[in-house]
Amino acid sequence: MTDIKSSEGKHSHSHPIVFLFLILPFGVSTGYVTVAYAYLFAKAGISVEVIAALVGATLLPHVFKFIWAPLVDAVLSLKKWYILFCIITAAGIFITGVLPIKESSLPLLTVILVLANVAVSFLGIATNGLAAHDTPHEMKGRVGGYSQAGNLGGSGLGGGAGLWLAQHFSNMLVAPAVLALACLLCCMALFFVREPVSTVQAEKALVTIQNLFKDIWLTLKTRMGILAMILCFIPLNTGAASNLWSAVANDWKASADTVAFVTGIMSGFITAAGCLVGGWICDRIHRQTAYIVFGITQIMCAIGMAYCPHTEIMYAFWTSLYAFTLGCAYAAFSAFVFEAIGKGAAGSKFTVYSCLSNFPIYYMTIVDGWAHTRFGPAGMLNTEAALGVVGIILFLILLKLMGRNKPVAA
Repeated sequence: MTDIKSSEGKHSHSHPIVFLFLILPFGVSTGYVTVAYAYLFAKAGISVEVIAALVGATLLPHVFKFIWAPLVDAVLSLKKWYILFCIITAAGIFITGVLPIKESSLPLLTVILVLANVAVSFLGIATNGLAAHDTPHEMKGRVGGYSQAGNLGGSGLGGGAGLWLAQHFSNMLVAPAVLALACLLCCMALFFVREPVSTVQAEKALVTIQNLFKDIWLTLKTRMGILAMILCFIPLNTGAASNLWSAVANDWKASADTVAFVTGIMSGFITAAGCLVGGWICDRIHRQTAYIVFGITQIMCAIGMAYCPHTEIMYAFWTSLYAFTLGCAYAAFSAFVFEAIGKGAAGSKFTVYSCLSNFPIYYMTIVDGWAHTRFGPAGMLNTEAALGVVGIILFLILLKLMGRNKPVAA
C-alpha cells in the first residue's frame, strides 16, 4: 500500500483506497437487507410496503447515531472502536441466518438487524474519524469517493453475494457466514492507516464531552456547515428506490439471478465507479453545483425507468444507471461534509451530518413503499422524482438567500 505525500505536512497520508475497505462492512450489512432479504421476503408474498418498513427500521440507528458518536472521539482509540464493532456487526449478520423466511420472523429479525446496525454505526464513525484526520484538503473529494465506493459497493456485494448464496445453498447459514467473514477481513486495512493524535481533551470525561459539542456547534454555525446540514433533510439524491429494487423486481419480471447480479454485485461495481467519478468531479468544480447536477440525473433516471417498458432488460439498464448516479451523489455529499467539518472531533462531526442525511432516506423509503401500494411501480418512481425536484428548488432558494459567492468558513 503506497502512501501519498501531503502538501499540508511532513508526513505521508494513507491512500484513499484504504477507506474503501474500512467502510465495506457498513455497506455489506445494508445490502444484505435491501437486496437479499427484500427479494426473499417479496417472493414469500410479503408486500413492498411491509418490506419498506423493515428496511426503514434498519436505517433508524443511523438517524440517531449522533447521540453516541461523541463516545468514539472521547474513549478508546479509533482503531479499537473499529475492531470491537466489526466483530459485533459480523456476529449480527451471522445470527440472521437462523430465522426462516416468513412473516412471523419479521419482528425478531427487525430487532437483530437494528442492533447490528447500531454496531456498524460505531464502525462507520471510527472510519470517518480516521479519514478526516488523515486526508489533506486537496484529496477530500477522492477520499469521499473511495469511502462511498466502499459503502455502496459493499452494499452491492452484501446484497448480490448474499442473495446468490441464499438461492444456491439450501443451508441458510452459508450466506451470512460468508458475509460475516468478509467483514472481519476488513480489519486488515487498519495496518495501512495512522491512528490520529486526538485533539479532544481527555483528562476528564465531562470536559471532553463539552469540548466535543462545542466543536460540533462551531462547525454547524459556519455557512458551509449550515449548507451541509440542509442537504441532510431535503429529499434529493436519497437513492431510496434502490432500497426496494429487489422487492419490486417482479414488476419488471426480473429473476433471482438477475436481481442478485444487477442490483447486487454489478451495482456495487457501478456505484463504486460513480463514487470515484463523482469524487474526481468534486475536486474540479463547485461541490454544491455537482450535488445539484447529480440530483437532476437521478431524477431523470427515475422518470425514464417509470415510463420505459417494464421488462427484465429495462430493469437491468435503469437500476444500473440509477446506481451510477447514486454513487456520484454520495461522493459529492461526502466531499461537501469533509470540507465543512475540518478536524477536531471529526468523527462526531461527520456523524452528525451522516446520521441526519439518513432521515430523508428513511422517510423516502417509507414513501416509496406507500406509493407502490397506491400507485404501482411507475407511481413510486414518479413520486420520488417529484420530491427530488422539490428538493432542488429548496436548495437553490437557500443558496440564493445565503449568498453563494460569500467566503466559506469551515
